[in-house]
Amino acid sequence: MSASSEPVGTLATALAHLARLLDTRPDLAAEQALEILKVAPGEPRALLALARARRRLGDAHEPIRILDELLARHPGFAPGHCERGLALRGLGRDADAREALEQAVALEQTLAPAWLALGELHAEAGDTGQADRAFARYLECSTRNPALLSAGAALAANRLPDAETQLKGYLKGAPNDVAALRMLAEVAGRLRRYRESELLLRRCLELAPGFSAARFNLALVLHRESKATEALAEVDQLLAAEPRHAGYRNLKAAILGSIGEYDASIGLYEDVLRHNPGQAKIWMSYGHVLKTAGRDRDGIAAYRRSIELTLLLGEAYWSLANLKTFRFGDEDVEAMRRALTTGGDALDRHERLHFEFALGKALEDRGEWEDAFRHYAEANRLRRAEVRYDADENAARVRRARSLLTADFFARRAGLGCPAGDPIFIVGLPRSGSTLLEQILASHPLVEGTMELGDITAMARRLAWRPQDPRPGRYPDVLAEVPEERWRTLGEEYLRNTRVHRKLGRPHFIDKMPNNFAHVGLIHLALPNARIIDARRHPLACCFSNFKQHFAMGQNFTYDLTDVGRYYRDYVELMAHVDTVLPGRVHRVIYERLVEDTEAEVRRLLDYCGLEFDPACLRFYENSRAVRTASSEQVRRPIFRDGLDQWRHFEPWLEPLRRALGPVLDYYPKVPVFGH
Repeated sequence: MSASSEPVGTLATALAHLARLLDTRPDLAAEQALEILKVAPGEPRALLALARARRRLGDAHEPIRILDELLARHPGFAPGHCERGLALRGLGRDADAREALEQAVALEQTLAPAWLALGELHAEAGDTGQADRAFARYLECSTRNPALLSAGAALAANRLPDAETQLKGYLKGAPNDVAALRMLAEVAGRLRRYRESELLLRRCLELAPGFSAARFNLALVLHRESKATEALAEVDQLLAAEPRHAGYRNLKAAILGSIGEYDASIGLYEDVLRHNPGQAKIWMSYGHVLKTAGRDRDGIAAYRRSIELTLLLGEAYWSLANLKTFRFGDEDVEAMRRALTTGGDALDRHERLHFEFALGKALEDRGEWEDAFRHYAEANRLRRAEVRYDADENAARVRRARSLLTADFFARRAGLGCPAGDPIFIVGLPRSGSTLLEQILASHPLVEGTMELGDITAMARRLAWRPQDPRPGRYPDVLAEVPEERWRTLGEEYLRNTRVHRKLGRPHFIDKMPNNFAHVGLIHLALPNARIIDARRHPLACCFSNFKQHFAMGQNFTYDLTDVGRYYRDYVELMAHVDTVLPGRVHRVIYERLVEDTEAEVRRLLDYCGLEFDPACLRFYENSRAVRTASSEQVRRPIFRDGLDQWRHFEPWLEPLRRALGPVLDYYPKVPVFGH
């Protein structure tokens, strides 16, 4: 039934129906408005809707005539002036449009569309100050926008697909709405589509350079993309306007810590805490950087202070547990149990899972194996519900890599990359002895240890990303599309981006991001002379150690015994393929052999890296360099055997892991033959 054949009914009902039609069927909305005007001639809301419908149907001049008639009768009707301004802007009459929009906001100061249009007009005219003020007012008013309220509610509830659908639909009609752009960037960031998030935020700042919340978000996204220099530039711009802003200073401290500027990071945290001593989470962040810098006692004191301020801060207890060499006392264990049993609604899911991980560690240290496993299992159950990981997708990615990365594929691209031999990559799974290998190598006078660098992962994401299809499924297939001349620039780009982490001027540096095993093909082509070391540990020891660990971000495969077992199997399969198509390219270190005959394994390792043997590598525990990973305290002691068989205490509960590992477990340290 057409709108013209429907009974109008009550005026309120008809107007509500008209408002709904405007968003989807402006042609029917125009008919409905005319029907209402037959019954209620001169009704301002119907005239306004008719003008809006005509404008959306592409009629440039008729809306002006309708609005002039409306405003002659109702000169104080602010939405009419706003719509007239929008219509005039569509005709290119910017001065008249600005006058109409200013009249609208003078009559109704919370009229968000008028402020948005004014901001855009001022920005186009080059008046940045006026544009910033208009956009700021728009952002204040846009919280009343029903479309953004609904999308914001979905975002708050972490219903990311719903929020994304609503925001993209809304932005089709309002492509320059900076509030909506920022919200969509938040969705992309949470989905780890950082390049997409970055571009959306840069668009926000093109439209509204003074939009400080968008600039803060951009700095955060750049930090997560391992673009530390760019992130610092954005934070410094924010601090130039608000030098005492605790949030900006806190982010700058975190970025400085991520590039090894520990003294500067510690100094910033200390200054923030002098002015904000009651901020428990800043005390915790301060503890992280102190621990990394080797100031264990100070780090523990900072964590303790955060707990004093917020008793239900489970992450602070986990931070203590994550020191590995730290031992909880009876009072700590009782406090954690009390938090889990009496915290109720005040204890959110995030803090609860941290308490579960920490209590598992405390009970393991006491030899209470069954209770420890129960808490570890509950912690992982809670965390697994928060993350997205598909073991089938990972296995399919490995199959695609094996199919693509053949000996012929590499031979046809030989010698195209950057010839520099600076990087030493340590790959594998977390908790496989990679930090120990890094500490050994970083004790050599020609090698600098850095940290787990995200640059290769970020490079892979950028290669795979397409605006029309931001999903990550194109990797590793996209490697076949890289132009020959691009391989050298990719290697040079990596060296340029990682230079910020190199403080000592040594000829070699270590990148120990374990997940880079998935990118060995990319590394080999971009940096053919880089060294690649595969750190491997007994499957049950390594996988269960991962299951006990809560990672700050990433490593989503570790929160289920079957998932981590399948991931280990996929890793072994991919590295076996690399050994076949690039024989001798990767040097493997078996952790148990390193423990049993350290000197022989260290000599083999140094020989592979083209380095002369240096006795300092056997005294790695004397090296006071900063270490960021969970093993930071363990590698400051001589090699010990204690951890080799720790997993056996939990053997009764590891059957799902055994099944997932399959023949990989039976063959270790050799590998089974994998079919195609």
